[in-house]
Amino acid sequence: MLPNTVRFKQVDVFTSVPFKGNPLAVVFDADTLDADQMQAIAHWTNLSETTFLLKPTDPAADYRVRIFTTHGELPFAGHPTLGTAHALLESGYHPKQAGKLLQQCGVGLIELQALTESGSTHKVHSGWAFAAPPARITPLPQDQYAALATALRSDAIDFGAAPCAVDNGAPWLVVRINSARDCLALEPDAVALADIVHSVDTHGLAVYGPHDTDGPATFEVRCLMAGGRFGVGEDPVTGSANAALAGLLSAQQLRPGSHYTARQGTVLGRAGDVSVHYDDAAGKTWIGGPSVTVVDGTFRLP
Repeated sequence: MLPNTVRFKQVDVFTSVPFKGNPLAVVFDADTLDADQMQAIAHWTNLSETTFLLKPTDPAADYRVRIFTTHGELPFAGHPTLGTAHALLESGYHPKQAGKLLQQCGVGLIELQALTESGSTHKVHSGWAFAAPPARITPLPQDQYAALATALRSDAIDFGAAPCAVDNGAPWLVVRINSARDCLALEPDAVALADIVHSVDTHGLAVYGPHDTDGPATFEVRCLMAGGRFGVGEDPVTGSANAALAGLLSAQQLRPGSHYTARQGTVLGRAGDVSVHYDDAAGKTWIGGPSVTVVDGTFRLP
């Protein structure tokens, strides 16, 4: 490599088709970079997240990662976790334990395992899944229900499943809508929505609705960001929000089974493919999906 450069990949996460998932910038060999430099790089890439790979300080971990949005650092995020694992393995790294990784990040150690699917004669690697970190769940006060409906400009909210703030390192307000069709039709009031999500110390709203039984997935998911570290606008595909949703479904006894799928990014022209598996015996919930590398090269530092 040229002097003052580091390895770099740009990965599309929750898809096997370039440009259909959520992009992530991955900067390798970042141990010499300080937080200000990392933030400057993340601001420049202008992606929802940029990750920086470092040597772990915990001997059990395979690697350490720091995750930055254009506005600040996150202790955890889902699509950066999966995309970083994909980039690291593709670069030639050999895990300490085959088919598994242990990521060190701001919330501690995150387990990952390889996803496989059956081929004609053998199983093939089809992506990675992370074990959802513990989350704190706080119901939205009922006196804010009317304001939420106004902010979403919708009368299709299913208040039978109480909207809740779920914080697993990336805080989301999770709201159930009557159907996937109603979810896709939402055209929220961004200013009013920001007031709602900030009132419960979250940075965005994860709204979901069930598909018909013959639909493309179990749920349609949309993540509407309202400032703070997440920025503004709609996120294409979101691992932390899907982890929050999976945990809330379990807490509210609304799980559709031991496994389900979610589609996200539809209104943005994406095709996010998220899988969720509950391993009750181990007490873990796995959030996974495929990733594909789009850009592979070097990053020039100042």
